[in-house]
Amino acid sequence: QVQLVESGGGLVQPGGSLRLSCAASRTIFSIYPMGWYRQAPGKQRELVAAFSSSSRTVYSDSVKGRFTISRDNAKNTVHLQMNSLKPEDTAVYYCNCAYLGSVYWGQGTQVTVSS
Repeated sequence: QVQLVESGGGLVQPGGSLRLSCAASRTIFSIYPMGWYRQAPGKQRELVAAFSSSSRTVYSDSVKGRFTISRDNAKNTVHLQMNSLKPEDTAVYYCNCAYLGSVYWGQGTQVTVSS
């Protein structure tokens, strides 16, 4: 079992920045995929950024150049630095990992981009 706890969401103006963090309850070695998804009202959950099983980074086209995913294996955390935020980035952001054949999700953190 793995618990994932997200933090760092909030309200920000367009063009602003936020940093999301996801803390895992146990050591998740870098061979296991971890990443961030988001779900806006009325839309399907979509991939934002992730580390693959080979530790490559994958980004949605809509966030490339603006968001950066990073991983601190010593602290069992994954971060998502979000810059140049746009209103269309408004969503609930979920941390995700695939570990020993199971998929785990955090409870989500709300990000609202509005003036």
